[in-house]
Amino acid sequence: MSLFHLFILALVQGLTEFLPVSSSGHLILLPTLTGMQDQGQVIDVAVHVGTLLAVILYFWTDVRIAAAGTLRLMQGRVDTQGAFLALCLAIATLPVILAGLALKLSGLDDMLRSVAVIGWTMLIFGLVLYWADRTGAEVREASDWTLRNALVMGLWQAVALIPGTSRSGITITAARQLGYKRTDAAKLAMLMSIPTIAASGVLLGAEVVGSADLQAARDGAIAAALAFVSALLALSLMMRLLRSVSFTPYVIYRVILGVILLIYAYS
Repeated sequence: MSLFHLFILALVQGLTEFLPVSSSGHLILLPTLTGMQDQGQVIDVAVHVGTLLAVILYFWTDVRIAAAGTLRLMQGRVDTQGAFLALCLAIATLPVILAGLALKLSGLDDMLRSVAVIGWTMLIFGLVLYWADRTGAEVREASDWTLRNALVMGLWQAVALIPGTSRSGITITAARQLGYKRTDAAKLAMLMSIPTIAASGVLLGAEVVGSADLQAARDGAIAAALAFVSALLALSLMMRLLRSVSFTPYVIYRVILGVILLIYAYS
């Protein structure tokens, strides 16, 4: 795979993974609309690893607290902030893992990878994000996260298995509707992405173990590094902008792209 192709893939994955515009949808569209070679699962795993490292680095303080809390949680104790955060993350991740396995075993995941599906989900869930952002109160902070809210956000996150929905977009939508402030809604969505992306990476990685050669490993390392840089930049920019602007710019992008894709799909 050429360096230019790897650069485009990593850039698309890195920029869209944490923005509420759907990274999976963009990665499906890239070969479909441009005629580029499908990147394959080795590169998929690599760019997931790159974006995972980016979000871990950006939220390192919270990640460290949750990691320490995970050890206490495994001992059956939920007596610290970290243990409670780890429990919330586990509860929020369970629905998407179960739904993902169900889609994988049924074969429905491949059936959903179409331009028409992505067009509809881009449009519909973009408008849902706009509604939630405009009507949701701003009375809760990330520190107010509860087990119930974690479950609700987790159930919404499972919907993101439909390409074009956007994992970050749908969890931010849920958090805004639950009354979390914009930056705190984004923070919770990003923290939820860590176990979700990790689980996805493990699932994809298990399928490519033993099939990757030296060339594929080299391409994967380059893609992971590029995805890490672009994801870190996109995440930093979004979190900074959310202090002064709403999610409307992302909604506008989703609606425009959704309409264009629907015209393309049905023409």
